[in-house]
Amino acid sequence: MSHTLDLAEQLISRPSVTPEDAQCLTLIASRLSACGFDCERMDHGPENARVSNLWAIKRSASANAKTLVFAGHTDVVPTGPLDKWHSDPFTPTHRDGKLFGRGASDMKTSLAAMVVATEEFMRTENAAAFNLAFLLTSDEEGPSIDGTVKVVEALKARGEHLHWCVVGEPTSVHRIGDMVKNGRRGTMSGKLSVKGVQGHIAYPQLARNPIHLLAPALAELTAIEWDRGNDYFQPTGWQVSNIHAGTGANNVIPGEVVLDFNFRFSTESTAESLKQRLEAVLVKHQLDYQLKWTLGGLPFITTPGDLLQAVQQSILDITGIATELSTTGGTSDARFIAQICPQVIEFGPPNDSIHQINEFVRLSDIDTLKNIYLGVLQRLQANALKTAGA
Repeated sequence: MSHTLDLAEQLISRPSVTPEDAQCLTLIASRLSACGFDCERMDHGPENARVSNLWAIKRSASANAKTLVFAGHTDVVPTGPLDKWHSDPFTPTHRDGKLFGRGASDMKTSLAAMVVATEEFMRTENAAAFNLAFLLTSDEEGPSIDGTVKVVEALKARGEHLHWCVVGEPTSVHRIGDMVKNGRRGTMSGKLSVKGVQGHIAYPQLARNPIHLLAPALAELTAIEWDRGNDYFQPTGWQVSNIHAGTGANNVIPGEVVLDFNFRFSTESTAESLKQRLEAVLVKHQLDYQLKWTLGGLPFITTPGDLLQAVQQSILDITGIATELSTTGGTSDARFIAQICPQVIEFGPPNDSIHQINEFVRLSDIDTLKNIYLGVLQRLQANALKTAGA
């Protein structure tokens, strides 16, 4: 059996539904410790929902060495109805050339590939010319408040400098290697409450319908061009996710309407500029409102450099694919790491089954992914040695 497949199956067999880790990090730490890594648990959060975090690093002999981080998460989303699965979600199962199990694609195969690639790299190199680290959490699929963000805060406070980071999110689309995420849009949500006056629907002159008051402002907001994006990002988008009003009776004008919305924004806009533009519309329409903002993450971009070159070349050499760079899709813990690391990319297996019933990864992709990660390590090593020799 492939060493990568073996480790992936061990991880999948552990029911680490967020925020549970189910000892996945203990298993990974034991493998990394055997390679000479210093492993530090940085668990965080309340006792009844403790989040497991691991920071592991093997330092180079050079005081000026750069640091590469492999990052990811051990937690998985809930299984959904068990009777819909063709096999137990936490019993790794082979069928039709695929490995089935919750977390197979998102993202336990990536973690296994990172660990095995590191083990193989350490066996072939006398000494790494850069620091190699792992930043892993069990709080990515959940609220993401006690996981990577807390480790990043601690590393920043220590003055730990990160230079490159590969996050093992499933980014490929049709074939492994066809897409790498070199950035992500920012995400910011808002909860808007517009006040009116409740009353009997037959006497509208005695009430003020907040839905009617909001409607013109809502129409204006949906028509705004927030920005036009740029070479790396599509234009900023604004979408309403929920609207609620009423008492449940069809003869009552509501006294309040509540609107939930979200911005996915490019680097052409800032969180503050978007807040100001949206609230200007509310003021223009003379609404009596309250607004609560939640900033989920800032946009980031990794422009072509030594990390992207190493990833793209490794993918090309192993798969023959000239990978596409993209900033589309949702968000990930990369948004936190990008605050202290200038070069962050996401790369992993195809994402066509993530979060679904019967999640899977193709068996043929498992060692391909490991070999790509290994190729990245080898290319960064060669570059570092070349720079040191110069």
